[in-house]
Amino acid sequence: MAVQRTLICLAATTALLMQLAMAATYTVGGPNGGWDTNTDLQTWATSQSFSVGDNLNFQYTTNHDVLEVSKADYDACTSSNAVQSYNGGNTVITLSSPGKRYFICGTAGHCSQGMKLEVDTLATSSPPSATPSAPAPATPSTPPPSSPKTPPPKASPSTPTPVSSSAPETSSPSPAKSPKTAPKMSPTSPSSSPSSSPPLANVPSTESRTTASPPGSSTTASPPGSSSATKGVSKTTVTLGFSLGMLMLLAL
Repeated sequence: MAVQRTLICLAATTALLMQLAMAATYTVGGPNGGWDTNTDLQTWATSQSFSVGDNLNFQYTTNHDVLEVSKADYDACTSSNAVQSYNGGNTVITLSSPGKRYFICGTAGHCSQGMKLEVDTLATSSPPSATPSAPAPATPSTPPPSSPKTPPPKASPSTPTPVSSSAPETSSPSPAKSPKTAPKMSPTSPSSSPSSSPPLANVPSTESRTTASPPGSSTTASPPGSSSATKGVSKTTVTLGFSLGMLMLLAL
């Protein structure tokens, strides 16, 4: 926007400079006449082409003046409602805007004798050239907003959402199964260990019975052999008791 404003200002300045350079100064009624009753001022005005920025130079004697009036006062040669009044013998009026302007002499009877002038000022050709330059930079500014609108619909966020939701569903059931299997295995091991310990206590009972049977038979044979047998039985009994105690300690 700042660049466009700068370009427009430069174009307007250039146009004004061109108008000043091309501005022409017209001597009213010249070159063969002037601002007087003897010059056909209306014929002279129609033969000229006035543009904005041109100057009108009224040269007249002291018995004349220049009045700018409205269209109605121009037609009626009325000087009482003048828009602007000039005197001094040499008046320069700049045509600053397009349109028609009307001038008469305020001296009584001079306007009716033909001392009146209608000037039609035309607009210069340079200002219109500056106006199309402004819309030209404005046209490239419209396509850029259309380009960012297209990429958002291409990237669809709906597709990645179902993929991410399926991943946590598969991982959730796996930890739930692992704690169930672990407690089942732990109670089975202690149950098997105590079951194996009692059979060890039954082993010495069978051996004591087998060893006790010979002393019964030996008593009938000879009394001295029974004493040695009882000593052996007592030793084995102590040994078995000691071993059973160790086994019980180990079991604990």
